[in-house]
Amino acid sequence: MTRTPRLRRREAPWSVNLNQRSENPMATIHKEIEVERNKEFVWDAIRDVGAIHKRLVPGFVVDCTLEGDSRIVTFANGMVVRELIVDVDDETCRHSWSARGGTLTHHNASIQVFSDGRDKCRVVWIADLLPNEVAAAIGEMIQHGLNTMKHTLESRPARG
Repeated sequence: MTRTPRLRRREAPWSVNLNQRSENPMATIHKEIEVERNKEFVWDAIRDVGAIHKRLVPGFVVDCTLEGDSRIVTFANGMVVRELIVDVDDETCRHSWSARGGTLTHHNASIQVFSDGRDKCRVVWIADLLPNEVAAAIGEMIQHGLNTMKHTLESRPARG
Protein backbone atom coordinates (compact mmCIF):
# COMPACT_ATOMS: atom_id res chain seq x y z
CA MET A 1 0.00 0.00 0.00
CA THR A 2 1.39 3.34 -1.03
CA ARG A 3 0.84 6.08 1.46
CA THR A 4 0.23 9.62 0.27
CA PRO A 5 2.39 12.06 2.20
CA ARG A 6 0.52 14.53 4.35
CA LEU A 7 0.85 18.09 3.31
CA ARG A 8 1.50 20.44 6.14
CA ARG A 9 -0.58 23.55 6.02
CA ARG A 10 1.63 26.58 5.85
CA GLU A 11 1.13 30.17 5.08
CA ALA A 12 1.23 30.94 1.38
CA PRO A 13 4.14 33.21 0.41
CA TRP A 14 1.81 35.82 -1.06
CA SER A 15 0.03 36.30 2.25
CA VAL A 16 3.20 37.47 4.01
CA ASN A 17 2.87 41.14 4.86
CA LEU A 18 6.04 42.54 3.34
CA ASN A 19 4.97 46.03 4.40
CA GLN A 20 6.20 45.34 7.92
CA ARG A 21 9.74 44.73 6.66
CA SER A 22 10.08 47.90 4.67
CA GLU A 23 11.19 51.37 5.69
CA ASN A 24 8.67 52.81 3.20
CA PRO A 25 5.66 50.54 3.57
CA MET A 26 3.28 50.22 0.66
CA ALA A 27 -0.36 50.60 1.58
CA THR A 28 -2.81 47.92 0.49
CA ILE A 29 -6.52 48.68 0.46
CA HIS A 30 -9.00 45.82 0.18
CA LYS A 31 -12.73 46.57 0.05
CA GLU A 32 -15.75 44.50 -0.91
CA ILE A 33 -19.46 45.05 -1.50
CA GLU A 34 -22.44 42.85 -2.30
CA VAL A 35 -24.55 43.85 -5.27
CA GLU A 36 -28.10 42.58 -5.77
CA ARG A 37 -27.51 41.84 -9.44
CA ASN A 38 -26.00 38.84 -11.19
CA LYS A 39 -22.29 38.65 -11.96
CA GLU A 40 -22.77 39.03 -15.71
CA PHE A 41 -24.79 42.26 -15.34
CA VAL A 42 -22.19 43.81 -13.03
CA TRP A 43 -19.21 42.64 -15.08
CA ASP A 44 -20.73 44.08 -18.26
CA ALA A 45 -20.71 47.55 -16.68
CA ILE A 46 -17.21 47.20 -15.17
CA ARG A 47 -15.62 45.91 -18.38
CA ASP A 48 -16.89 48.96 -20.30
CA VAL A 49 -13.79 50.87 -19.15
CA GLY A 50 -14.49 54.01 -21.17
CA ALA A 51 -18.03 54.52 -19.87
CA ILE A 52 -17.61 54.24 -16.10
CA HIS A 53 -18.94 57.80 -15.68
CA LYS A 54 -22.20 56.72 -17.35
CA ARG A 55 -22.71 53.04 -16.48
CA LEU A 56 -20.84 52.35 -13.26
CA VAL A 57 -20.10 55.35 -11.03
CA PRO A 58 -21.96 58.41 -12.37
CA GLY A 59 -21.50 61.40 -10.10
CA PHE A 60 -18.38 59.93 -8.51
CA VAL A 61 -16.64 60.04 -11.91
CA VAL A 62 -17.88 62.91 -14.06
CA ASP A 63 -15.89 62.21 -17.22
CA CYS A 64 -13.86 59.38 -18.71
CA THR A 65 -12.13 59.37 -22.08
CA LEU A 66 -10.05 56.64 -23.67
CA GLU A 67 -6.62 57.51 -25.06
CA GLY A 68 -4.79 54.50 -26.48
CA ASP A 69 -4.22 51.99 -23.70
CA SER A 70 -5.23 54.49 -21.00
CA ARG A 71 -8.27 56.36 -19.79
CA ILE A 72 -8.38 59.89 -18.42
CA VAL A 73 -10.71 59.91 -15.41
CA THR A 74 -12.17 63.10 -13.93
CA PHE A 75 -13.57 62.66 -10.44
CA ALA A 76 -16.32 64.79 -8.91
CA ASN A 77 -13.78 66.30 -6.48
CA GLY A 78 -11.86 67.75 -9.46
CA MET A 79 -8.99 65.24 -9.46
CA VAL A 80 -7.95 64.11 -12.94
CA VAL A 81 -5.97 60.87 -13.26
CA ARG A 82 -4.50 58.95 -16.19
CA GLU A 83 -5.12 55.24 -15.67
CA LEU A 84 -3.22 52.68 -17.71
CA ILE A 85 -5.59 49.81 -18.52
CA VAL A 86 -3.55 46.75 -17.59
CA ASP A 87 -6.14 44.03 -18.23
CA VAL A 88 -9.83 43.34 -18.81
CA ASP A 89 -10.23 39.60 -18.29
CA ASP A 90 -13.64 38.23 -19.25
CA GLU A 91 -12.76 34.75 -17.98
CA THR A 92 -12.08 35.84 -14.39
CA CYS A 93 -14.26 38.99 -14.53
CA ARG A 94 -11.27 41.04 -13.37
CA HIS A 95 -10.16 44.48 -14.49
CA SER A 96 -6.80 45.93 -13.46
CA TRP A 97 -5.28 49.36 -13.94
CA SER A 98 -2.48 51.61 -12.75
CA ALA A 99 -2.88 55.31 -12.00
CA ARG A 100 -0.23 57.76 -13.15
CA GLY A 101 0.65 61.19 -11.78
CA GLY A 102 -0.49 63.33 -8.89
CA THR A 103 0.92 62.59 -5.46
CA LEU A 104 1.09 58.84 -6.10
CA THR A 105 4.53 57.39 -6.74
CA HIS A 106 3.03 53.92 -7.25
CA HIS A 107 -0.52 52.68 -7.80
CA ASN A 108 -2.01 49.50 -9.12
CA ALA A 109 -5.54 48.29 -8.55
CA SER A 110 -7.98 45.62 -9.60
CA ILE A 111 -11.66 45.04 -9.33
CA GLN A 112 -13.12 41.56 -9.63
CA VAL A 113 -16.66 40.19 -9.62
CA PHE A 114 -17.64 36.91 -7.95
CA SER A 115 -21.02 35.23 -8.11
CA ASP A 116 -22.83 34.98 -4.78
CA GLY A 117 -25.96 33.26 -6.02
CA ARG A 118 -28.32 33.64 -8.95
CA ASP A 119 -29.03 37.35 -8.59
CA LYS A 120 -26.26 38.50 -6.29
CA CYS A 121 -22.54 39.03 -6.58
CA ARG A 122 -19.57 40.31 -4.63
CA VAL A 123 -17.27 43.02 -5.99
CA VAL A 124 -13.71 43.11 -4.62
CA TRP A 125 -11.50 46.18 -5.13
CA ILE A 126 -7.83 45.96 -4.16
CA ALA A 127 -5.30 48.77 -4.50
CA ASP A 128 -1.59 48.98 -3.67
CA LEU A 129 -0.10 52.44 -3.46
CA LEU A 130 2.72 54.70 -2.39
CA PRO A 131 3.17 56.87 -0.50
CA ASN A 132 1.22 55.09 2.19
CA GLU A 133 0.29 58.43 3.78
CA VAL A 134 -2.42 58.88 1.14
CA ALA A 135 -4.03 55.50 1.91
CA ALA A 136 -6.79 56.91 4.14
CA ALA A 137 -7.91 59.43 1.51
CA ILE A 138 -7.72 56.89 -1.32
CA GLY A 139 -9.55 54.34 0.84
CA GLU A 140 -12.38 56.84 1.34
CA MET A 141 -12.53 57.45 -2.41
CA ILE A 142 -12.68 53.71 -3.09
CA GLN A 143 -15.49 53.25 -0.57
CA HIS A 144 -17.39 56.16 -2.13
CA GLY A 145 -16.87 54.59 -5.56
CA LEU A 146 -18.15 51.22 -4.36
CA ASN A 147 -21.21 52.81 -2.72
CA THR A 148 -21.98 54.68 -5.96
CA MET A 149 -21.45 51.50 -7.97
CA LYS A 150 -23.84 49.51 -5.77
CA HIS A 151 -26.52 52.20 -5.95
CA THR A 152 -26.14 52.64 -9.72
CA LEU A 153 -26.22 48.94 -10.56
CA GLU A 154 -29.07 48.08 -8.20
CA SER A 155 -31.22 50.95 -9.48
CA ARG A 156 -30.95 49.85 -13.09
CA PRO A 157 -33.28 47.15 -14.38
CA ALA A 158 -31.70 43.72 -14.39
CA ARG A 159 -31.59 42.03 -17.75
CA GLY A 160 -33.34 38.71 -18.05
